Amino acid sequence: MMQLMVFAILFVGATKRAESRLDSSFDKRRRSLLANGLGLTPQMGCVAALLVLPDALVSTGLAKLGYKYVNLDDCWGNYNRTPEGNLLGNETTFPSGIKALADYVHSKGLKLGIYSSAGFRTCSNRMPGSLGYEEKDAKTFASWGVDYLKYDNCYTDGSNVTKRGWAEPALWGNMFGNSWRTTTDINDTWISIMWNIDENEKYAKYAKPGGWNDPDMLEIGNGGMTKDEYIVHFSLWAISKAPLIIGCDVRNMSKETYEILTNAEVIAINQDSIGVQARKVKKEGDLEVWAGPLCEERRVVLLLNRADKGSSPITAHWKDIGIPSGIVVEARDVWKHKTLKEKLTGKITATVAAHSCKLFVLKPIH
Repeated sequence: MMQLMVFAILFVGATKRAESRLDSSFDKRRRSLLANGLGLTPQMGCVAALLVLPDALVSTGLAKLGYKYVNLDDCWGNYNRTPEGNLLGNETTFPSGIKALADYVHSKGLKLGIYSSAGFRTCSNRMPGSLGYEEKDAKTFASWGVDYLKYDNCYTDGSNVTKRGWAEPALWGNMFGNSWRTTTDINDTWISIMWNIDENEKYAKYAKPGGWNDPDMLEIGNGGMTKDEYIVHFSLWAISKAPLIIGCDVRNMSKETYEILTNAEVIAINQDSIGVQARKVKKEGDLEVWAGPLCEERRVVLLLNRADKGSSPITAHWKDIGIPSGIVVEARDVWKHKTLKEKLTGKITATVAAHSCKLFVLKPIH
C-alpha cells in the first residue's frame, strides 16, 4: 500500500492549559512519531500548477539538489464530486487526469503532492474538502500514485481538535503527519518572513526526523524583497529545518534567485542527518544570534541584523551557541563558500548590514 507524506497546514492559538497538558506527555509522544518512515529530512520541492514544471525542476538541476516534490495546491480539482462521490481533477487543467500526471512526474524521478482540506470545502471554496470522505479520498490519492498530502482546515464542522486539526498542530501533529504549519500564510515581504520565523521558533523542540515545523513556503524569486532579504529568508528556513518548498516559477528564475535556491552548502544544513532545529539564542535589539547542532560535532551559527538601516558587528560567544570554552573551531562562510583563515576560540564576530545575515558552519579542531 502506498504511504503518503502528510503535511498539516492547520493552525490557531491554543490555551496555555492545553499546551501544558500536551507538554507533559511530549517525551512519550516524541518516541512514537508517525511511524511511516517518511520525512526523515525536511521535504523539498515546488508548488506547481502546470505540467511543464516537473521538466523545469529537472532541467534547472533543482531536482538533483533534492527538490523532489511537485505539489498541486488548492483548485486542482473540479468544483463538485462525481455522482459516485469521488474527487476528479479539473479537466481543463489536467485533461489526462491526476493519475497520468503522477505517472509523468514519477517518470522524471520526482514525487507528486496534492492538496485537500479537513472541511466541507477547500479554502478557495472552488473544490470539495475531505470531511466525511477521508477514507475514500485517501484511497483515491493512493490509486493515483500521489506521494504527499497537504491537508488544510477550512469549512470545518467544529469537531474535536485532534480529529479535525485545530489548535496549534505543532503540539500534536507528529502523531498524524510528517510536518505541520506553525504560522499564518506567508507573503513576499520582510515583515512576513520575520513574523513567521519568530512564530515557528517557538515550537523548535517539536521538530525531529519524521516531523517538521513549517513556517510556509519560500517566497524567494517572487520579487517583493531584496537579494539580501531573500538570503536571510533561505538561511532561516534552512537552519530551522523547515520544508523547502519553492513558491516562484522555476521556469523563469533570475540568476540571483537560482544562486540562492541552489546553494548546496545551505541545503546541506537543512538536510543534516541529526535534524535539530536551530534556535534564537541571543537578542540585543535588532541584532540576533541563531544556532543549532549539526552532525560531526559541528554547529550552525546565523548572525542576523533586523534593523532597517546601518551595519553592526554581531558576536556569538561559545557559551551562547553550545560550544565548550577553550574549543578551537574552523569557520565556514556558506554564502561566500570560503573557510576563514583564522582559527577561532571563544567567539565569532562579523559586521552585518541591515536586513542581512552571515551564516557559518563551525567545526571543532581536535
